[in-house]
Amino acid sequence: MKQEYDFSKAKRGAAFKTPPGKTRITIRLDNGAMSWFREQAHASGGGSYQSLINEALVRHVGAAKEPLECTLRRVIREELHTSR
Repeated sequence: MKQEYDFSKAKRGAAFKTPPGKTRITIRLDNGAMSWFREQAHASGGGSYQSLINEALVRHVGAAKEPLECTLRRVIREELHTSR
């Protein structure tokens, strides 16, 4: 390894634009969840674990029939009931 590198003639690599309808984010997920999605992508012959995570989120949102406020109220009631 060199002590010093000359980057004066360096060029920036290609920047990939986010496709329309998608948003680039940074998110922290549990290691176990990440491992599971990576294993699923590998077991299906490759592909993107990120696409699997997106698909799972889209399905969850589509399946959610209960409005968020009702969900929160139900969870709070359940937690209050178990804490007594």
